[in-house]
Amino acid sequence: MNYLELLKQSSKKFNSIVSMGLDPVIEDIPVKKGSNKEKIISFYESILNKISQEGIYPGAVKPNYAFYAQYGIEGIEALLYVITLFKSQNIPVILDAKRGDIAKTALAYAKECFDFFKADAVTLAPYMGYDSIAPFTDNYPDKGFYVLNKTSNKSSRDFQDIIVNGNPLYLHVSKKIIDWHSPGLGAVIGATYPSDLKSISDIFIKSNKKIPLLIPGIGSQGGDLKEIISILKTYPDINIHRINSSSEINYAYKKYVTMSFSEASVEALKYLNNQVSEYLC
Repeated sequence: MNYLELLKQSSKKFNSIVSMGLDPVIEDIPVKKGSNKEKIISFYESILNKISQEGIYPGAVKPNYAFYAQYGIEGIEALLYVITLFKSQNIPVILDAKRGDIAKTALAYAKECFDFFKADAVTLAPYMGYDSIAPFTDNYPDKGFYVLNKTSNKSSRDFQDIIVNGNPLYLHVSKKIIDWHSPGLGAVIGATYPSDLKSISDIFIKSNKKIPLLIPGIGSQGGDLKEIISILKTYPDINIHRINSSSEINYAYKKYVTMSFSEASVEALKYLNNQVSEYLC
């Protein structure tokens, strides 16, 4: 099964195109006993158990490498465990590592992501051109690869919006993603720039290539979910796209104060799934 098939299957099985970020912040994790590794594992294990009990799933999960690596070897071991945990439930795992290097170095990163961590997809930085993408796509053709296209942060404008030959740089990246196309090659586009998402989507749809989108920026970053869904509805197959929410789900206990942290996370996930379904109607 290639990555596009995995996305379609999981969307249908879990009735969700939501990607749940898995970004541990020890100070915010309400598990007080054990090492950092044990706290992270306990936190996500409890959330996954509640997800399974309630039958409310995300369409993917997206652990951010840096949130684990900040805790050293314990964090890396926790990441490996968390990925294995969610993959055991057949939930696609997108490793948000933003790798961007060339040749043997890029291949080494690809081996790390797919052979060691066993991720289903990875995020990639395209600044060094196709040489930074090919070692991933050529050697792991059934995996997923999300190229940073138009990111959700404010200073993305510093480079991504520079006008080159009449168009912003991010549109040139979009066209390169089409040129580089292989099954599973997709794009990261922030929910905070809906007009840019629309411009990129018009290009992707016109290409007739199936390009999965990973859309961060919903929730604390202020992305408008309804507006994003209205754009995604223009695609012939919305099931290959994922809308990501991290802290709003991870630390939902801060909002749902009468619930346990795992109950609160599932409630937040349920709410987002329902919102997506409502806007899709």
